[in-house]
Amino acid sequence: MPLLHSDILQNLEIDQINKGTSDGVSWYSSGEKIDSTTPIDGSSIATIIASTEQDVENILTTAQKAFLHWKNVPAPQRGEIVRQIGNAIREKKDYLGKLVSLEMGKSLQEGLGEVQEMIDICDFAVGLSRQLHGYTMHSERPSHRMYEQYHPIGIVGIISAFNFPVAVWSWNAALAWVCGNVCIWKGSEKTPLCALVCQKIAEKVFKANNCPPGISNLITGKGDIGQILAQDKRVQLLSFTGSTAVGRTVNQLVAQRFGKCILELGGNNAIIITEDADINMAIVASVFGAVGTAGQRCTSTRRLIIHEDIYDSFITSLKGAYAQIKIGNPLDEKNHIGPLIDNNAVEQYCKAIQECEEQSAHFIIKGGKITIDGLEKGSYVTPTVVEAENKWEIVQHETFAPILYVMKYSTIQEAIAMQNDVPQGLSSSIFSNNLRQTELFLSSNGSDCGIANVNIGTSGAEIGGAFGGEKDTGGGRESGSDVWKFYMRRQTNTINYSTQLPLAQGIKFTI
Repeated sequence: MPLLHSDILQNLEIDQINKGTSDGVSWYSSGEKIDSTTPIDGSSIATIIASTEQDVENILTTAQKAFLHWKNVPAPQRGEIVRQIGNAIREKKDYLGKLVSLEMGKSLQEGLGEVQEMIDICDFAVGLSRQLHGYTMHSERPSHRMYEQYHPIGIVGIISAFNFPVAVWSWNAALAWVCGNVCIWKGSEKTPLCALVCQKIAEKVFKANNCPPGISNLITGKGDIGQILAQDKRVQLLSFTGSTAVGRTVNQLVAQRFGKCILELGGNNAIIITEDADINMAIVASVFGAVGTAGQRCTSTRRLIIHEDIYDSFITSLKGAYAQIKIGNPLDEKNHIGPLIDNNAVEQYCKAIQECEEQSAHFIIKGGKITIDGLEKGSYVTPTVVEAENKWEIVQHETFAPILYVMKYSTIQEAIAMQNDVPQGLSSSIFSNNLRQTELFLSSNGSDCGIANVNIGTSGAEIGGAFGGEKDTGGGRESGSDVWKFYMRRQTNTINYSTQLPLAQGIKFTI
């Protein structure tokens, strides 16, 4: 095993994980072998055993039994166990962050930041465990009381994507657990080792608290394994993160059985740069938004909509900023960009550039696949910046790579219309010191996205807010705010404490 991997795997006890079973209860693997490879140099990290259909059935049965116990544990006690999981992640933060960087390819700082999101959502969930509030309402009938309460729903399925191999799971799992639910997680087949490590951390804590197996569960494999979760009625809620195309199929499968879905799908995010913008701030936000995680975030900045009066000067500054970007091994902290996830992603990147060429586009910076000494089998590309028209099909499409499309606008109304004129509706941003422009952008006549920011970029959401978007982004919400309600069953209760039976709406009925 390369030295690049050894300290990470040793400190995360990978040798104890890579056996295909885990006491035969919390994750089952008896299927085909899946190689976990690093996009840094193309080498193998470990071999994972995928789950079979029967394995998933065993997990579902185990999870159902665990739910009968877990839902009756008082919510603050559930929160205490989640607190312990957060602390266990803290203890492994450095090495888990390195593993995220190693297996997914994002920069080390971004890997550490993703692990910090896991810690933060656990902290959030601990407080939430004492605040699962309902509401008391005044009844129209005398001597009656009405109130609402929230109950656990059962099994929560989580299907996450490679680009955030641990954080998205934690957003869902931490909330689901304090709400009294159990979880079955299907991580990406491109990052199975990250999922296995997280499962073992959570499993160890649950076991230490004398909890039955099945509160935290993991299945591993390709899309057909995840499809089982979408089709099974025992999975009351399915949270899916991935492409819009696959999300449509998942939504249809879940809807056919009247299940609930949280869909976190594609983004095509724009920053509007006004004539009143702080240019230095806007440059940093634009570059990080476009190249962070090598453009493989659903919140990555895909489009810059720049006021015509500052367009030329802004582009000059943008080129200067891009010239400072360092590409290479993401475990080396001096590098800003690591590799794309695999060669297929590189092909999609090159195909998008080719489509721009067919439009006779003007390239401000033209990138392509590169080879880095010592990492020849890695999936590395250089960023691209291209002048484009918003209506082009390639601009309307989300390419998961560091491609930034730039365009001009004249009026703020025109800029907002351009920002909204794509199928996706996840994240958006405006840089301006003009109060009227920023307030218009945030109004009902402004951005149609689930996230709208002022003087910060499209990327880097905090866990305290609800995360998600509209239109082809799916309409789901995860993480903070009152998102916990998605993970519970809402119930309205009316109590009559009189000796009479008055009917609602004043209806008279006598016998």
